[in-house]
Amino acid sequence: MSKEPMIERWQRFFHIDFHPSHRQPSLARLGVATLVAIGGSLLADSILVYIGTTVFPSTQGYVHFQFHDFARLTIVGVIIACAAWPIVTRVSSAPRWVFFRLAILVTVVLLLPDFYILHQGQPAKAVSVLMCMHLAIAVVTYYSLVLIAPVRPQPDRETATAPAARSSDN
Repeated sequence: MSKEPMIERWQRFFHIDFHPSHRQPSLARLGVATLVAIGGSLLADSILVYIGTTVFPSTQGYVHFQFHDFARLTIVGVIIACAAWPIVTRVSSAPRWVFFRLAILVTVVLLLPDFYILHQGQPAKAVSVLMCMHLAIAVVTYYSLVLIAPVRPQPDRETATAPAARSSDN
């Protein structure tokens, strides 16, 4: 039996080390990624509502398919995810690994209200579209953040001092 404390085992398993070997994503890239995630998620939601109401005409007029209804919740959720990304990059040496698993966990939790309203008698076809919307938001937000606002490598000390050394040789 290992004498390593349980908290340290969990931290190692989840790649939480508070000493990543990378730099944070730039604030400008994080801002762009946030805007892309919000815009892309709203676009995906709108497309899914269009497809859902076309394939399932009985869902036309469903209250949760109103733009103002889903847009408010989508924007809040995306902003929370975008605020979480720099935190994850600060505490983990494997931020994409951690963030991917967090995105899955949060998405599963956010599906619970969908199951609840389904259980309460909401139309199954409409709720299935809402579930697809949650999945689309998760995918768009995850990829917007990790691709547009990635962690940056630490500058190598030799590389950082090389231009100064070269200019003094001239």
